[in-house]
Amino acid sequence: MNKNLTLIFFSFSLILLFGCKTPAAGVAGNYIYKTECLENKLDGTLVLKAWGNGKDKTEAIAQAQKKAIRDVLFAGILDGKSDCGSKPLLTEVNIQQKNEEYFNTFFSKKGDYLDFISTENSKYKAEVKPARNGITVGLVVKVLKSDLKQKMIRDGIAK
Repeated sequence: MNKNLTLIFFSFSLILLFGCKTPAAGVAGNYIYKTECLENKLDGTLVLKAWGNGKDKTEAIAQAQKKAIRDVLFAGILDGKSDCGSKPLLTEVNIQQKNEEYFNTFFSKKGDYLDFISTENSKYKAEVKPARNGITVGLVVKVLKSDLKQKMIRDGIAK
């Protein structure tokens, strides 16, 4: 009886010991990273951390830049510091679909979105993680939110 009890206790201890280990590092492409507010410069500029996926670092950086601008325009910045504001610049329902041609040009390879974003080189570093079909890059960028809003008003997209 004592032998059986000891065996059961030992088995339970082994299960607990090996069952509670830290999971292995997974693939970053399986996780959806959200754009995060790091700082509001109070001059119409936001410092954000945005994530992009690509087959190489250059493509992933471009996707991260586009994601930062898209989130400021259409989704708002919900994560990170609250002083960036969570409200998107464009609040009209389906505005991206209604102006599809405009936004396809705006977000093209050499599109106008590049005028409203720059990489933040100061105290933040880009994170690079392996993904299923390439890499995922977490990039710290400055978004010129007030200038972006003025462009949308000039082009008749925002009111």
